[in-house]
Amino acid sequence: MQPTPELAGLLEQLQSLRRPPKFKMLVVDDEPDNLDLLYRTFRRQFDVYRAESGAEALDILANKGEVAVIISDQRMPEMKGTEFLSKTVPQFPNTVRIILTGFTDVEDLVDAINSGQVYRYITKPWDPEAMKVLVERALNAYRTQCQRIDGVERAETQTDLIQTIFSIAKTASTITDCLEPMAQILGEYAEADTCIFQLTANKELTGEPGCYGVEPDALGWLAQDTLVEGALTTQLPQGCLDVSQDDQLSGLSHYQEQQISAHLVFPLVYRQRVLAVLSLQWRQVFPLDEGDLSLLYLAIQQVILALMCTTV
Repeated sequence: MQPTPELAGLLEQLQSLRRPPKFKMLVVDDEPDNLDLLYRTFRRQFDVYRAESGAEALDILANKGEVAVIISDQRMPEMKGTEFLSKTVPQFPNTVRIILTGFTDVEDLVDAINSGQVYRYITKPWDPEAMKVLVERALNAYRTQCQRIDGVERAETQTDLIQTIFSIAKTASTITDCLEPMAQILGEYAEADTCIFQLTANKELTGEPGCYGVEPDALGWLAQDTLVEGALTTQLPQGCLDVSQDDQLSGLSHYQEQQISAHLVFPLVYRQRVLAVLSLQWRQVFPLDEGDLSLLYLAIQQVILALMCTTV
């Protein structure tokens, strides 16, 4: 999903807020020296877990969850590398598997490679630079697969969200009737602690808000909030994804009393007029990534269309 220009400021905050996490790697070899060499080769790029047997490796996966890449020796006592790797496929189909083998073992790997259980094999003794190139390709394959699956899941979520939005609008008698259910569905999607949906007139909040996670009588501060004022004035999304790093917001009493750690405000603009604002607040670390934020913005645009279909 392509980011929209209107979200540029928020996405920039998001990038500075989060460092890209290291991907996880599992290396499996019954010889400690080989394990140490693999660890030293990849420890800067990955969080590397080490196991001296297939059984130990399976225990690590059970505790640590999916890893991006597994590198396993083929010849190990009790459980061959191919047998171990085959056991990881059902639970971790996205993981990319590389096997280390001697020249005489290559024929044993044909079935595993053809069935997709092994991405590539590399013969021993292996060259660190060649191994790094192979692992980089494996990581790209893992990223691509995860992005493909993520795209499918987001598309399904987007469809469900839009259908729910228009269903709410269809059953509502007035725009006011839409506010609370819309606040709930968007607040739940965004994993927000609080969501407020309020109509506007002449660049001011008006009428009773639709609320999720908060009572209306606790919102006396919202009309004077700097982010709300900014959204009404610029007709662009406003937000702070880490209130503790904002000297102005962190010092405000209502942010302290409500324990707000992140706050986004979206103006709902139709024909250059702000119809309403949507305020989303979190008391925990901001949970959304770039794709989630873009999908939320798209959903809000669909809310505007849905409201226009509702009788005032």
